[in-house]
Amino acid sequence: MNSLLEINDLTVSFDGFKAVNHLSTTVRKGEIHCFIGPNGAGKTTLLDAICGRVKPDEGNIIFKNDSDVTKLTEHQIVELGIGRKFQVPSVFNSISIYENMELAAEKQRTILSTLFGSLDHEQLERIDDVLETIGLYEKRHQKPEILSHGEKQWLEIGMLLVQQPEIMLLDEPVAGLGRKETEKTGTLLKEISRRCSLVVVEHDMEFVREFASKVTVLHEGALLDEGDMEAVQNNPRVLEVYLGRGGSRCA
Repeated sequence: MNSLLEINDLTVSFDGFKAVNHLSTTVRKGEIHCFIGPNGAGKTTLLDAICGRVKPDEGNIIFKNDSDVTKLTEHQIVELGIGRKFQVPSVFNSISIYENMELAAEKQRTILSTLFGSLDHEQLERIDDVLETIGLYEKRHQKPEILSHGEKQWLEIGMLLVQQPEIMLLDEPVAGLGRKETEKTGTLLKEISRRCSLVVVEHDMEFVREFASKVTVLHEGALLDEGDMEAVQNNPRVLEVYLGRGGSRCA
């Protein structure tokens, strides 16, 4: 698979503490690339650096071999094709599921322009397609407040997907979900990975074992191990500093 995002010798510090410490790795097209590690390992800070919320002290992040995203604003990074979903779903409960999708389909739109304007035929078709993909087409005219926690996660994933990103950054997409919704989320991400790559921070090791294409283990901001989950979980050092602390889930 071809390289899509190159993280090169990345270091991010806060008051002298290296949250990310000389990290290098590659995200490839079509991957579900999971980053795991104990709390404080630097996982969320890495996502913040990729999407432009924080700037590194050293190193860079190269998108599609030609764009250094560390030099861009958050808005420019979104326009480039990198979307970010945070752990807590962020949707508008005062408007319908479909109107949330309309709002997301055109990045420059406001709520008022969404309610009183119109999207083009291609955008409307894309919304319908994504609603089918995330399993919310039948509920599209209802408000998000009626959705379960898992369905709200899928809606927000859909709101990113309708923007046609090439990479989606997901922070703990199955946090707080039961096994059934976790499995459904994993199946959804597998389908989405045909359209774009996924960078996933996750604590649920069962989910990672089943759905990750590639796993990067972080410890104290640095790369501890990387590969498929079977190889990673048999690394004695990983067992010592990570898997041994939380069993099937990380603390």
